[in-house]
Amino acid sequence: MSRSDPPSPPAESCGAGAYLPFYPAGYQALHPEEHGLERAFRCKVPQETLLKLLQGLEPDRPAGEDGRTGEAGDELCLFLGIGMDSCVIPLRHGGLSLIQTTDFFYPLVEDPYMMGRIACANVLSDLYAMGITECDNMLMLLSVSQKMNEKEREVVMPLMMKGFRDAAEEGGTSVTGGQTVMNPWIIVGGVATVVCQPNDFIMPDSAVPGDVLVLTKPLGTQVAVNAHQWMDIPEKWNKIKLVITKEEVEQAYQEAMLNMATLNRTAAALMHKFNAHAATDITGFGIIGHARNLAKQQRNDVAFVIHNLPIIAKMAAISKAGGNLFGLLQGTSSETSGGLLICLPREQAARFCAEMKASRSSSLGQEGGVGDGQQAWIIGIVEKGNRCARIIDKPRIIEVPYRGAVANTQEGNNNNASPPEVQPTQV
Repeated sequence: MSRSDPPSPPAESCGAGAYLPFYPAGYQALHPEEHGLERAFRCKVPQETLLKLLQGLEPDRPAGEDGRTGEAGDELCLFLGIGMDSCVIPLRHGGLSLIQTTDFFYPLVEDPYMMGRIACANVLSDLYAMGITECDNMLMLLSVSQKMNEKEREVVMPLMMKGFRDAAEEGGTSVTGGQTVMNPWIIVGGVATVVCQPNDFIMPDSAVPGDVLVLTKPLGTQVAVNAHQWMDIPEKWNKIKLVITKEEVEQAYQEAMLNMATLNRTAAALMHKFNAHAATDITGFGIIGHARNLAKQQRNDVAFVIHNLPIIAKMAAISKAGGNLFGLLQGTSSETSGGLLICLPREQAARFCAEMKASRSSSLGQEGGVGDGQQAWIIGIVEKGNRCARIIDKPRIIEVPYRGAVANTQEGNNNNASPPEVQPTQV
């Protein structure tokens, strides 16, 4: 892998400078014009194209077919390979299982290095959703756009590869190979593989009535990245400018980018400590889509009821101003490299959230720094039901403040960021 170091960022603008302490040590943002590229160069596919490609991805399942046999390692594992986060394949030797996942997508942020990190974090999240904290090997899948000229390829692709590699190393693994092809569009993703003992992973099928639902990253990334793009599209910006400033859009975009690039590894480790019963990661189907998928996997007759929606600050207002934009408040807005949705015993959930906040996460934080701890919220309950999930009619919206704003003030908004904020409501 070759590399090309980007120039130093310009003077702080639009609130982005407050986020510099949260990025990896030595990180420098890409500014296309300083590499001889067009200023409008973007590492993303147009929104309309992406939405069309995402349609119809929810897998169809015959009514009544659940694949359960009661034994981890047989039909249930094969079913998980189709419908859930990772495939679990029993090996012939020593009671071990091969757990593997793959994912790839089109870039959705402008910075190629951060896009590489996001892609890697997104692949690893499928393992983390099963409580797996170690990955034995990763492969990178990379498609170089035929529409890029030689200069763009030389600048952009090494940065994307470096971001992917750095995130893999942060997760305690390495990239040992992969596949690179030419394609009309940039595509980035990978394969993650691990060989596990039975106690290394948590099958996502054991939720019981009385459990609570915990989410480990805020929602709203799709709204944030699109609002950032709309600042340069007057007809779209005019629809939301009364509810948010350009500085706040920039902060929300930085917040979304950092959240997407953060590994869910801490949460995966705590799933074992606090006896998690099931989990999944929140990505393209939105929180309600993935909650429904998870509910269908359960052995017990349960239903998930979501009461609270933690959302990046101002994204709910943008969604409303845009006419229910992306279905954010209905839970259908796509997330990329989102948090884990975890079923935890009620008595363990508050402690889980507190340890998430207190934990020292290396993810995107510099040495000794400000990247310690991650938020988590109790967002709902598990009750007796028919393996379905729903959001109540008027969920409580938890406005999650921008970390850049918190870093500037050093205090304030603590009621949104501390464990007391995550107490369940109406349960």
